[in-house]
Amino acid sequence: MMQVHLNELARLRIEGRPRGVTSVCSAHPIVLRAALRHGRQQASTVLIEATCNQVNHLGGYTGMTPSDFASLVRKIAIEEGCPEKLIVLGGDHLGPNPWRDRPAEEAMAEAEKMVAAYVETGFRKIHLDASMGCKGEPVALDDETTAHRAARLAAVAEASAKRAGGAMPVYVIGTEVPPPGGADHTLTTIDPTAAAAALTTIEVHRRIFAEAGLGQAFERAIGLVVQPGVEFGNQNVILYDRNKIDALKSVLTDEPQFVFEAHSTDYQGTRPLTALVEDGFPILKVGPELTFVLREALYALDAIASDLLPDYGQRPLYAAMEALMLDQPGNWSRHYHGTDAEMRWLRHYSLSDRIRYYWASAEVQEAVRRLCGALRGQTVPLPLLWQHMPAAQDFADAPLDPEQVLIWRVTKSLSDYHAACGVGKN
Repeated sequence: MMQVHLNELARLRIEGRPRGVTSVCSAHPIVLRAALRHGRQQASTVLIEATCNQVNHLGGYTGMTPSDFASLVRKIAIEEGCPEKLIVLGGDHLGPNPWRDRPAEEAMAEAEKMVAAYVETGFRKIHLDASMGCKGEPVALDDETTAHRAARLAAVAEASAKRAGGAMPVYVIGTEVPPPGGADHTLTTIDPTAAAAALTTIEVHRRIFAEAGLGQAFERAIGLVVQPGVEFGNQNVILYDRNKIDALKSVLTDEPQFVFEAHSTDYQGTRPLTALVEDGFPILKVGPELTFVLREALYALDAIASDLLPDYGQRPLYAAMEALMLDQPGNWSRHYHGTDAEMRWLRHYSLSDRIRYYWASAEVQEAVRRLCGALRGQTVPLPLLWQHMPAAQDFADAPLDPEQVLIWRVTKSLSDYHAACGVGKN
């Protein structure tokens, strides 16, 4: 599969040769390594995005600024031999969201600093999302207010790119409902965005950008975030149903500049993902699934080490995660509900994967290092792999490299996306 550039996606769709790009939304070093290695092997675009809460000029919940995040990606890329020309860095939901408990002017001032930090560091795919209300405002804002704030942020991005040099940014506008990261409850159905609402979003943004002297910036808007009718909750997934989006697809006929960007495509699998790309959603964002399968592999190795090595203990990585999440419940307590037993399994196995917020802690990193050190070079019998990680049988009966197992498991999910993005491979 050859590299596909973001600004080619609309043309390829119009020509009947749809191709897609996977947007990897994760800051976990192993996920990043898997993505960059896979990109090098396939000679395909590696689009890696950070969210406003995860990475910002004040550090975000990862503690990383945009410069820190870009440096991490580039360091791993060099180690993996992934050419810089394949890598695109993106900023997701860039707007006032992290500061929405403040008055709008304060929140927007921080958002401007954040956007400048992203663009000056080399991020060139910018999702402008100022749709959320700030202190004293409605939860969701109208298109006019949202577009004025998006234009204000675009002006900062344009100026920052000109100062930094290099390519000018491409933009994505719009947002999706429910919020990013998965829903907190069991879902039965999700309605796609109404075509009229999508058209209005584009029309209002185009007009307000033009009024602000940002017409050239708007010409580089490539994508519109809409809801295609896919989502995942804590314990179920709503799969894509292309029969529900006939009206929405017509928007791309009226607005050939654009493609759709699909958020929360995690856990869909190759067939629904392929249909999404064919139907005008060539930018497929995935995040929680990748750290979910990473956790799956880590827990399998934890169980294997417990069964194989007398001195390792009984699932100490699991125990370390449970202790940390109970001690610091802020990242999961508002999202998981039920009995103590139900919340216990949700903490570890929920599809929303809020456990991902805890991997960077010192005590967990030490538990992972101990696990990998205990298994490195060990020969794992085939029956033991079949018990805990059946698909990993190729790692049996040979000295084990635990990190390669983890990268293999993440790559299995990335391969589903890669297959979908290469529709027809024209």
